[in-house]
Amino acid sequence: MPIYQAIVLAILQGLTEFLPVSSSAHLAMAPWLFGWKDQGLEFDVALHLGTLLSVMVYFSRDWMQILAQAVGFGPGKDFQLSRNPRLLWYLVAGSVPVAVAGLLFKDAIETTLRSPYVVGVMAISMGLVMYGAERVSRATRDLGEVTLADGLFIGAAQALAIVPGTSRSGVTLAAGLFRHLDRAAAARFSFLLSTPAVGAAAVKALLDLRKHGMEEEMVAPMVIGIGVSAVTGLAVIAFFLRFLRTNSILPFVIYRVAFGLVVLGLAFRER
Repeated sequence: MPIYQAIVLAILQGLTEFLPVSSSAHLAMAPWLFGWKDQGLEFDVALHLGTLLSVMVYFSRDWMQILAQAVGFGPGKDFQLSRNPRLLWYLVAGSVPVAVAGLLFKDAIETTLRSPYVVGVMAISMGLVMYGAERVSRATRDLGEVTLADGLFIGAAQALAIVPGTSRSGVTLAAGLFRHLDRAAAARFSFLLSTPAVGAAAVKALLDLRKHGMEEEMVAPMVIGIGVSAVTGLAVIAFFLRFLRTNSILPFVIYRVAFGLVVLGLAFRER
């Protein structure tokens, strides 16, 4: 893989992983649109490892407080987290559905689900779901009021993110809004919930690479991809959380619908 391609894909991953527009859709469509050889699921997971580093660094203090409270230490500095000492267990429960879905549908994820038709339909469909979620949400609850039922509901929604075009952040943000969390709380829970799922996928991919080996010429692109996606992801997390405090998610809904229509139009044109 040329280094410039690795950098472009890494920036694309960092931009789209935490915005509700589907990183998997953009990574699946980029080679198709630019005429590149598909980078493969292993490189995609390497980029996800970079954005995993982003979310771990950005939310490191949150995770330390969540873990400390779960084992009985006193409340930390974050007021919302201090009101929810069981949040760790809700995140654990919410991580189970995506793990099961990933194991059951691994082959389909790597092959048929990377179709532009699937990506286009899911981009549009999830955009409309996000729009509906924001319209019906009362947005009256914060992270301190998250319950086990919320964790299970949002976790079940996250399982849909194995389908390219869905967007992990988009589907979990919508699920949080349906549970009447405010936008900032829904996004924050979404990012925290993504950590174990993305981490597990990255570990599995690394074990597979160790077992089957990796071509030497892919080492440099993967290392560069991890670094670039991590830096880009940090900037995007900070931007998105500030954005949601005072703004609607409508711009992302419009983008998703437009992106899906473009993908479907190009796919039908090439038939």
